[in-house]
Amino acid sequence: MKLKRVVVTGLGALTPLGNNVPDYWNGLLNGVSGADRITRFDASKFKTQFACEVKNFDPLQFFDRKEVRKYDLYAQFGMVSADEAVTDAGLDLDKLDLEKIGVIWASGIGGILTFQEEVTDFARGDGTPRFNPFFIPKMIADITAGHISIKYGFRGPNFATVSACASSANAIVDAFNYIQLGKAEIFIAGGSESAVNAPGVGGFNAMHAISTRNDDPKTASRPFDKDRDGFVIGEGAGALVIENMDHALARGAKIYAEIVGTGLTGDAYHMTGPHPDGDGARRAMATAIKEAGLQLSDIDHINTHGTSTPLGDVAELKAITALFGEHAPEININSTKSMTGHLLGATGAIEAIAAILATKNDIVPPTINHFTDDPEIDSSLNFTFNKAVKRTVNVALSNTFGFGGHNATIVVKKFVV
Repeated sequence: MKLKRVVVTGLGALTPLGNNVPDYWNGLLNGVSGADRITRFDASKFKTQFACEVKNFDPLQFFDRKEVRKYDLYAQFGMVSADEAVTDAGLDLDKLDLEKIGVIWASGIGGILTFQEEVTDFARGDGTPRFNPFFIPKMIADITAGHISIKYGFRGPNFATVSACASSANAIVDAFNYIQLGKAEIFIAGGSESAVNAPGVGGFNAMHAISTRNDDPKTASRPFDKDRDGFVIGEGAGALVIENMDHALARGAKIYAEIVGTGLTGDAYHMTGPHPDGDGARRAMATAIKEAGLQLSDIDHINTHGTSTPLGDVAELKAITALFGEHAPEININSTKSMTGHLLGATGAIEAIAAILATKNDIVPPTINHFTDDPEIDSSLNFTFNKAVKRTVNVALSNTFGFGGHNATIVVKKFVV
């Protein structure tokens, strides 16, 4: 069976740097930090009092009041970014076979805010169960895929992927595989997350996973820096329209890039910590490059998982050094989480978008907030510190890893018919 070629024809993003793709990309290129004091709840008693929040988001610009009551914030984010991607792709729903269009949407946590609100209201009451009838459908992690499908009438495969912070990367990988096999022509794939709330921040504080640099939030996300002290929690969504190349060409679609390979592995090592040598990350990258039919020397850029945690950054860089050897210093490595923070289940989607735009525009966004070299990190690597770099990017990797040892790598390439 000859596999279909797979391209990206639409993008949507709602991020701490901007509420659409152009603003997000502009923020990345200009090294803007999305971090600031938390406004979504009173965090004054929390160890961490800052986050990368989505700014100036008014759901009533996109939904009527009845709809807003039905959707958790994570679902609102997802539907808005999906709408941008569908519009960007120029999908004429009257001319397309809607049974050949699917939705694979991810969230690592789902409607955690809804869960908090409903359980808190119950605990404050007299014990009489008075729950919102939308409690369960607002909370569950698959509901955004359903909402997107319902809005547009997409009747192809429809489901959610959940693999912690690798969730939306897994959604993209699944869409790629389904289209390769001819099981659909188009997918809306991506993910959304909204965990800047008391249980989200409090839970990560309890794990000592997030930065507590309350005196300087904008420089708190410091991937690869000696003084990094954890990731900065973010929120938002990213959406991609992923399409059979022949189908895209036949309808005259613009094409951002081609997805040519993917790699999925498991660390089988620890509940939250990475394998110390980055074994799973190395195998994910190697698998993706092999599937793409490329050589190690073909890779120009890696958008790393790069969360700004003491263990995670070192493990990923060990994997890059071990896999690429002498070619490693020739690759422009970056971590866009230095600007966006960590969007958890949505991070794979927004970072895949960043890698795609780097490939399309031949420019690599920076890793900001680098102040002090870490002696545990190979200094020969090219981290694209503090300033965007113009260079030819024919092939880029996007790495995403999640609690539980989930590793995902996506390979994107300049499109050539």
